[in-house]
Amino acid sequence: MEAIIYIVIFVVIVIFAGLKVLNEYERGVIFTLGKFGGVKGPGLIVVFPVFQKMVKISLRTVTMNIPSQKIITKDNVSIDIAGVAYYKIVDSQKAVIAIEDVFSAVNQISQTTMRNVVGQFMLDQLLSQTEEINTQIKNVIDLHTEPWGAQVTAVEIKDITLPDNMQRAMAKEAEAERERRAKIVAAEGELQASEKLGQAADIMAAHPISLQLRTLQTLAEMSDENNTTILFPMQLMNAVQDVYSSMKKPN
Repeated sequence: MEAIIYIVIFVVIVIFAGLKVLNEYERGVIFTLGKFGGVKGPGLIVVFPVFQKMVKISLRTVTMNIPSQKIITKDNVSIDIAGVAYYKIVDSQKAVIAIEDVFSAVNQISQTTMRNVVGQFMLDQLLSQTEEINTQIKNVIDLHTEPWGAQVTAVEIKDITLPDNMQRAMAKEAEAERERRAKIVAAEGELQASEKLGQAADIMAAHPISLQLRTLQTLAEMSDENNTTILFPMQLMNAVQDVYSSMKKPN
């Protein structure tokens, strides 16, 4: 009788020792006597000690920093570039059986892929086509991680450090570009002004009295500035004389 009680107590202890609770985002890969026995969870599961072993896997998205590394672009510019990758486990069995350390493997393949992909682009393309490069890096990494049961959801280049001489050269280039645009705008303004002046000259040539009116307007503007001396152009005096002569002619 006592032996039966001891056996029952032993069985109860074994069962309680084998009770495991897995969260909603966790799965347990079960090995029975060293062989794959299935994936369990979430919730309460039973793992028989000695005979079974469980490896816990998280299905949540992992944020992994890609450390800064030196890369030479296609136009032979040396830069330091860093990034970040996001991945998650989609197949718990592969993540345990196919690879020893999925996190380390994804990290290493991410560094290698970023270096290889970025090296295929020129510096200007790297700065202007970041989104396309991010997508290309993600697709290449995803091809390598698929057999490991991991899926890369996004890769972002977050930091690009340029050499000091390259920064100065780019600053000079940007300044020269701004000066070029400023000169073009000024030249376009001069062209438009000359066109308007030409149109005004044609109108004044057709109506000579308009030139005199413009002269009087200019004199009026000068008088508003409290000037003590006013100069009358000869054209104005001739115009006044012509008007006076026309008034003296008999009708």
